Amino acid sequence: MPRLSEVIAALDALWPPERAEEWDAVGTVCGDPGADVTRVLFAVDPVQEIAAEAIGLGADLIVTHHPLYLRGTTTVAASHFKGRVVHTLIKHDIALHVAHTNADTADPGVSDALAGALDLRVTGPLVPENGLGRICELDHPVTLREFAARAARRLPATAQGIRVAGDLDATVRRVAVSGGSGDSLFDVVRASGVDAYLTADLRHHPASEAIQQSPLGLVDAAHWATEWPWCEQAAAQLDEISDRHGWGLRVHVSKTVTDPWSSHHTSGAPN
Repeated sequence: MPRLSEVIAALDALWPPERAEEWDAVGTVCGDPGADVTRVLFAVDPVQEIAAEAIGLGADLIVTHHPLYLRGTTTVAASHFKGRVVHTLIKHDIALHVAHTNADTADPGVSDALAGALDLRVTGPLVPENGLGRICELDHPVTLREFAARAARRLPATAQGIRVAGDLDATVRRVAVSGGSGDSLFDVVRASGVDAYLTADLRHHPASEAIQQSPLGLVDAAHWATEWPWCEQAAAQLDEISDRHGWGLRVHVSKTVTDPWSSHHTSGAPN
């Protein structure tokens, strides 16, 4: 069986930490480099529910997309929820490793997994300079309504579901996708000439301006849902590495929904 340091070296080769944004916090949060690793759990969020799931599985390592400590801290006291996660992991000899923006820009990365979940053919990066996002083509044209319905069927269920802006009967042939928050990319999305854009966390003003400036269709999914497919892709990548090295790792993907929203109610009084 491999040591933690060997597994981390393999993960860093997949998602080089130097490719992370300067503001990001990626890498190993806790764990003994010399400890043996037999079981690994992939998840989006490093929250207490995932720590508990790892304990139940007997996992030695959790790999998450989101950082536990994105900003600096002076304490890991268990009186705070993040400190409690660290205490839980250390007590049970579970390491935590984060691949965030370095996984966003990897090839394959987060947006490749999102495209794969919707059976889209990737033709290139949305932002060639850093590899962020993907430009994709559909096998055959569909309406924006049908494309949004496909996203609703293929992505994990969340309280938010799928929000759509634009002409529902417009034809969609080419789409841009970006896992996670994507409204900062509207300019490059419009310049790419795609028919629709699938991402998450679209805010009112950027979305309103986007549909006023062009016929671009917008498909807004929950942040967690657009990034969860990466967990399956990343687990398959580690499985392949484990087989190649004869490590015999048991690799799992958490299906625990850690999207923070728990309910959705359509608003508006009856006419």
